[in-house]
Amino acid sequence: MFTPEIINKFSSINTPFYYYDLAVLEENLSVLQKISRQFGYHIHYALKANANPPILELISKYGFGADCVSGNEIKRALEFNFTADKIVFAGVGKTDREISFAIKNNIQCINCESIVELDVINELARKEERRARVALRINPDLEANTHHYITTGKKDNKFGINLKELDDLGNRLSDYSNIQLIGLHTHIGSQIRDLEVFKHLALRLNEILDGFKRRGIIFSDLNLGGGLGIDYENPEKNAIPEYQNYFKLFHDTLKPFPNQQIHFELGRAIVASCGSLISRVLFVKKGFETEFAIIDAGMTELIRPALYQAYHKIINLTSHGPSCKYDVVGPVCESSDFLGKNVMLPETHRHDLLAILSTGAYAEVMASRYNLRDLAPAVYSRELK
Repeated sequence: MFTPEIINKFSSINTPFYYYDLAVLEENLSVLQKISRQFGYHIHYALKANANPPILELISKYGFGADCVSGNEIKRALEFNFTADKIVFAGVGKTDREISFAIKNNIQCINCESIVELDVINELARKEERRARVALRINPDLEANTHHYITTGKKDNKFGINLKELDDLGNRLSDYSNIQLIGLHTHIGSQIRDLEVFKHLALRLNEILDGFKRRGIIFSDLNLGGGLGIDYENPEKNAIPEYQNYFKLFHDTLKPFPNQQIHFELGRAIVASCGSLISRVLFVKKGFETEFAIIDAGMTELIRPALYQAYHKIINLTSHGPSCKYDVVGPVCESSDFLGKNVMLPETHRHDLLAILSTGAYAEVMASRYNLRDLAPAVYSRELK
């Protein structure tokens, strides 16, 4: 990813900036397409991970669908050639305007998160004189073994219809004359590396599907969400996630009904490895017990370490030699503004270029202008040839 020629070109670009290696993304997409087709699975890219136009252009060319969580994400997906019949719309707090927009554009499915939301979708679809295609998002009450801020499938999370409501829901489904119930949906969290979690999900879904079948309800579509994690510790070695094991686990454990279509919503797994945040060292400062590498990128460009205590591998692109330990920190006026702590780097100097890896997902999309900082631009590999 970082050849001497590329690093030399970085030197003339104002930092910080996000760098996207589209060849890395294309390799990931090619592998994902091949393996998902082996199992007959449908993939929807989660735009919340990264919605940059060149990223979306490339992903849509592979024929994948889109997973959106806002009306603007639906608009962006349509603008970049994701067809409406492959767009799904999730989110616990959809506005009436967003729901109506989804219905008018005849998207594949609205993933409904509550019984009260079903009431609203039915009413808005009636006003449009349409039937809205809906999947019920079920909260399976499963531990995802990930950070508690990105866990979404426990009963105390705000997401999905809880299991205790299923009987009441089953009794009311016939009331929704403007809803076409096509599917069941679930998503239990993000950055899940323990594949055993997904086995538990498949087993729980088998029970739920059987429960609906007893009521005479068999869904045409089953959407298993996403959440497959990546290797932040060794991103260069493991740039491609464990797609084969991930899909095979569901193939071996899940018991779909005949002709039931299986969908996944992957985001981080697709785009994280293609992106890096490039930053310049402003100062190297000796603290009481800590040596600080103060750089010109911070929590405004990458909030994950401050928000989730997340780890990103950091490398020095321009200095080599014996290693020292640094806290790599940003310029923002918050003690939470760090990119990495106790980071082993070659002896680092003012003006060195650092690369914070695996930032293709949930970096640029979560950027802010706190402290009135400028938003960092994106630079793509094809621009540096």
